[in-house]
Amino acid sequence: MTDRPESIRLNCPVPHQDPPVIQMAHGGGGRMMRKLVEGFLLPEFQRGTNVESGPPHDSAVLEIEGVRIAFTTDSFVVNPLFFPGGDIGKLAVCGTVNDLAMSGAVPLYLSCALILEEGFPLESLQRIIESMQQTANAIGVRIVTGDTKVVDHGNGDGLFINTAGVGLVKSGLDISPASVRAGDRILINGDVGRHGIAIMSVREGLGFEGALESDCAPLSGLVAELTALGADLHCLRDLTRGGLAAALIEIAEQAEVGIRLDESSIPISSQVGSACELLGLDPLYAANEGRLVAIVSESVADQALAIMQQQTEAPGPALIGRVTGDDSCDVELLNAFGTGRLLDLPSGQQMPRIC
Repeated sequence: MTDRPESIRLNCPVPHQDPPVIQMAHGGGGRMMRKLVEGFLLPEFQRGTNVESGPPHDSAVLEIEGVRIAFTTDSFVVNPLFFPGGDIGKLAVCGTVNDLAMSGAVPLYLSCALILEEGFPLESLQRIIESMQQTANAIGVRIVTGDTKVVDHGNGDGLFINTAGVGLVKSGLDISPASVRAGDRILINGDVGRHGIAIMSVREGLGFEGALESDCAPLSGLVAELTALGADLHCLRDLTRGGLAAALIEIAEQAEVGIRLDESSIPISSQVGSACELLGLDPLYAANEGRLVAIVSESVADQALAIMQQQTEAPGPALIGRVTGDDSCDVELLNAFGTGRLLDLPSGQQMPRIC
């Protein structure tokens, strides 16, 4: 049997393929967003540079003429703009300050860029700007530069905010996943899932017997006290998009360690637990805006917990787990019966537009 003529093979139709596009991953904290950042953005931005970069962190720590600074940027698209316990302005300041603090930095200066939709009420804008200034004053940071753009009506969603922040990092302080060691203890400064559920309760019209407010708050004061632990403070991570689960999964993978959590020790309010059960959500993946995990040497775990217990903003700080000696990169959640399940990053985000 002879081969078919070359022309016949070439005449077979080739299915049309659309060019690759960005898919909606509903914010960060999921594997889809991580693939976009680590597989596409970082390689492009680092092309042709001689700057060594470690694992992705909440802020970049740079040394300029002997001075170590932390630098970060973030964008805020929360819906609704005003929510129980805060608004997009307070969220933008706290979120940026908290990213700086996770590197142990003392926050100093912020920028503020506004993208406004034509027709946005000036009264609402004034409330948001006043909220930003009041929050910045309370923390002790200054908003020193910025930008404003207006887009046509229908081409935006009211207001988006971008902020960048700069802070100073003490010499010798190295807070990062690379410092995590087997035997370290894991602490959280308060109950989880409060911000995400507060946002969702407004969207879905859920009512609670008591007011459920977002945990939106600055963490720089708490971190300043924790840095007194010195080299025994190994890693910090604020629990924003993707919640507690996503933060610990990323740390485990970057540090190449295993993590074991005690489910009964993780503080979850009855309101958050009930709302998550009603909505089919997992509180361990729900967003927070005033919570962090601290990974410390076992010898200072009680001291770190005592520091957290002195704060007034967050109820229920707790020791919730430890770092294991294996390099599985797994995060295992053990229930009261000793049965475990592995936590994994979702493909997207449980709740979009929460920050």
